[in-house]
Amino acid sequence: MTATVEGPEPTPEPPAVLLARAVVAALVRAGVREVVLSPGSRNAPLAFAAYDAAAAGALRLHTRVDERTAGFLALGLTRGGSRAAVVCTSGTAAANLHPAVLEAAHSAVPLVVVTADRPASLRGTGASQTTDQVRLFGDAAAFGDLVAPDEVDETLLALAGPVQLNVQLSGVLVPSAPWPAADVPAPLPRETGRSRLGSAYRRAVEDGSAHVLPAGPRTVVVAGDDAGPPARILAETAGWPLLAEPSSGARTGPNALRGYRLLLDGPLGARVERVVVAGHPTLSRPVTRLLERADVEVVSWRHAGRWTRRPFHVAAEHDAVAAPAPDGDGPDRTWLREWQTADRAVSRRLDAAVAAEPELTPYEVAAAVARALPAGGLLVVGASSPIRDLDVMATPPPAGERRLVLANRGLAGIDGTVSTAIGAALGRDGSSRALALLGDVTFLHDAGGLVLGPREERPDLTLVVVNDDGGSIFTMLEQGAERHADAFDTLFGTPHGTDLAALCAATRTPHWRVESLPELEHALASPAGGIEVVEVRVRRDNRRALDLRLRGLAAEPTE
Repeated sequence: MTATVEGPEPTPEPPAVLLARAVVAALVRAGVREVVLSPGSRNAPLAFAAYDAAAAGALRLHTRVDERTAGFLALGLTRGGSRAAVVCTSGTAAANLHPAVLEAAHSAVPLVVVTADRPASLRGTGASQTTDQVRLFGDAAAFGDLVAPDEVDETLLALAGPVQLNVQLSGVLVPSAPWPAADVPAPLPRETGRSRLGSAYRRAVEDGSAHVLPAGPRTVVVAGDDAGPPARILAETAGWPLLAEPSSGARTGPNALRGYRLLLDGPLGARVERVVVAGHPTLSRPVTRLLERADVEVVSWRHAGRWTRRPFHVAAEHDAVAAPAPDGDGPDRTWLREWQTADRAVSRRLDAAVAAEPELTPYEVAAAVARALPAGGLLVVGASSPIRDLDVMATPPPAGERRLVLANRGLAGIDGTVSTAIGAALGRDGSSRALALLGDVTFLHDAGGLVLGPREERPDLTLVVVNDDGGSIFTMLEQGAERHADAFDTLFGTPHGTDLAALCAATRTPHWRVESLPELEHALASPAGGIEVVEVRVRRDNRRALDLRLRGLAAEPTE
């Protein structure tokens, strides 16, 4: 008889390791496919658990040295279609995630923030790297304070907005052995966002749950950020003009108007009687003035996000809005044709005015980027001037070509735009091309997003940086008036003189500098692969005058 030789019993894993594995398992079961990690000591159990889950194929792991960059990378991954969690250590590390959490909260992005913490007994004691992390992000994130594996509440991970899992870790912080792959949950199948919205809306129309607006008032549909395809479908069904921002997910098809911002301050805008507003409109003062008019009935399409009350008076709000198709060639069709005719005319004048400028302008840059974005492409747009330039210059493409335009419009800040773009490019499967359009200050604000370790995955992404050496958005606002010229650069223009080529060289990021439209078009047509920066040098001193000239184009005859 052969004696059975038994090996030593496996060493039990420390409680901190078991808790960390329970947290990561819950993330995977909730559909999290990406984990962004910033290194630390207190979050070591979470780091090891994420590493083992990635090795088992349950998720993809990204590492960033800066928590603010990490937060926006996770935000971009999620907005690109691959839900992400960001994991950090205790103390100021967690505080650096606040900007990304606020943006996620205001735009209903289900970002998961996992903050490692010391035991509750050390709170308020002055222990190293210990602060009060309980509900650190206030009402901006749902919250769970975890001590044991059975306290992981997976219902929190099903909410529409961000969630903070604060994980109290104590004792031994490293595992005795890797997490067995057989114990790691299998990942859930991936879902797409905006196409799902369109399908759900069609079902609501078919089953009668959508509120049907009566015909009669002269109506336009305003589609703000992340309104989605339903706004376009409504406009096309009813025969109404569609005033859609670039990141609305609705700016396609024949009803979408390129020059609506200019037309709203003219005779057509004055005749609007009713507005259906969807998404989160934030780009233009003409739209704001329209929504605030006492003589206009505003119907709100209820939108996601932690704060859903509109900043203007609404007559009614509904989960879904529908309208009957117009009967023949009636008033609605005539109304739409008036807007389309005026839009074609003002667009021609815009193109002619911009082309007549002796030097390259930011408007031409935005138009060139829009032309370079193919069907199936991804474009991430920075706040301030670039998205407004794109709004004026980008001709709406035909419906169905699936261009995805993203922008952080929840709070419309410049934070983390480079990292958001990298995340979106990594998170979106099958993009035909990935581009980003941003200003120089926005680029510098997140230049740390280019700091990637040698093991990190790099998407094919072209970052087009419009460099006018400062904040041109302010030249077009009240503070840009001539009477404030002496103080303007110190307070708002903030010229920086940074050598972007040298900055890119420090992170081994390919860099092109262009100063003409043919050079820009050549650079856009010849991507180098990986992450690259195309710096476009333009003037800032003439921006206010150019903007005023373009605004005046709508006052000219339509034909």
